[in-house]
Amino acid sequence: MTGVTFDARRKKAEGPRTLGTQVREARARLTGVSGGVAFDHELLSTFVSGQFRTALALPFLALIIAGYSLLWIPVHTAVLWLSMVIVTQGIQLALCREFRKRDPAETSARRWERKIAASEFLMSTTWAAIAYLVWQQMSAQEHMFVVATLLIVVVIRMATAAGSLSVVYAGTVPITAALLHLSLIEGGPIHLGMALFAIVAELYSLRLARNLNKTAREVIDYRAQKDALIAELEQARVNSDDARKRAEQASAAKSHFLATMSHELRTPLNAILGFSEIMKDELMGAHVVPNYKEYANDIHRSGEHLLNLINQVLDHSRVEAGRYHLRESAVALQHMAEDCEELLSLKAQEKSIEFLHQFDPTLPRLSADERAIKQIWLNLISNAIKFTPDNGRIVLRVGHTQSGGLFMSVQDTGPGIPKEEIPRVLSSFGQGSLSYETAQEGAGLGLPIVRGLVELHGGTFILNSEVGVGTEAMAEFPRSRVVRIPDPKPVEDLPKVANG
Repeated sequence: MTGVTFDARRKKAEGPRTLGTQVREARARLTGVSGGVAFDHELLSTFVSGQFRTALALPFLALIIAGYSLLWIPVHTAVLWLSMVIVTQGIQLALCREFRKRDPAETSARRWERKIAASEFLMSTTWAAIAYLVWQQMSAQEHMFVVATLLIVVVIRMATAAGSLSVVYAGTVPITAALLHLSLIEGGPIHLGMALFAIVAELYSLRLARNLNKTAREVIDYRAQKDALIAELEQARVNSDDARKRAEQASAAKSHFLATMSHELRTPLNAILGFSEIMKDELMGAHVVPNYKEYANDIHRSGEHLLNLINQVLDHSRVEAGRYHLRESAVALQHMAEDCEELLSLKAQEKSIEFLHQFDPTLPRLSADERAIKQIWLNLISNAIKFTPDNGRIVLRVGHTQSGGLFMSVQDTGPGIPKEEIPRVLSSFGQGSLSYETAQEGAGLGLPIVRGLVELHGGTFILNSEVGVGTEAMAEFPRSRVVRIPDPKPVEDLPKVANG
């Protein structure tokens, strides 16, 4: 039981020391100098600056006291004392001036603090000397004037030297000790009260000095933290600028690479597609081996897939880099949907997919890039065809939004997408689990390209899906893009079957 108590007491005693060590280490890290040397130097610099700001206050007060002391002491004694006060303060100011000239990294703050404390002790002793010079010639009531005057000096030295407690002790203790000594020698109730008053005043001054010193340390701490934070922010800004420049260089290199590769790949691909089409259609004559026609068809289909993939990558890179320039015109969304449906009708017929239209015949046109709108329709419809099962249904809708804009949507009866996979599907090269399970072809760029093109028009792309029900992909365009031009070709809201 005793051992446990001893360990508890030891840990309790080590607590403040550990905390103090952590504080000193934090200060050292903030100031950039190990051991907290820069912190001590800053405190001493605060005291030195205060001495220069109040350099004339004490000589002026000494001049007043010397003038009053002529009532009790000869002129030469008063002049000698005043001269000593000025000389001792001059010594201290000279030390302070020399300290300010020194390089902080090569200066021992503790050693200079001891030097300045010694000069402060010398100056304080000089101030205490005036009490011994006039004390014997004064009455008990006049002694109170001396005590009050010197305690004012104590308060002044305490206030100006609060940054260094050793200097505070050196500047106040000699004066208080002199007043205490003279009062005790005289004896009597009045002088004992003076002695008690001097002790209380000294203790209060020291306590106040400690509080001021603590405040000064906290101010320096906060300033060091602020400087460290500013330095970190500046470094972060520099790092951010460097990263931005590297990203811009990488983006430029990527764009150059894609532009070069698009030319280098498209040229041979066009030749492959052209010759394979001639071979599969047997334009130069029938194949001796029948399998060659099938092989040529596979080559042509693979080439088309590769060319489509290259075009998707290039479109996506232009949208991401902000280099997709819109060529705006008045576009009829419903007519564009019909055109894209016809282009993809063969794929839909292979799976017996039914198309339904829900178009408002009075819809205005949209100010948009016709090629981009066509790309949006093609991507959404081909995506719906890809994932809609045989004998399924795809609904194309165009209408007004609640805010007065226009929307276009493609809704299918496919298996749907789990909600947690929607962000991945909308990301570049992202594919849902269904794509892997059914081994569907694609690079995962169709929906990201759609979203990028819609956002370039100031719109919003929304993907709603429910597993087992289907998926609806909707693009909403703002009201500012609606063009109030009558549509000369109204479209009836009737179902249209693509598979005949």
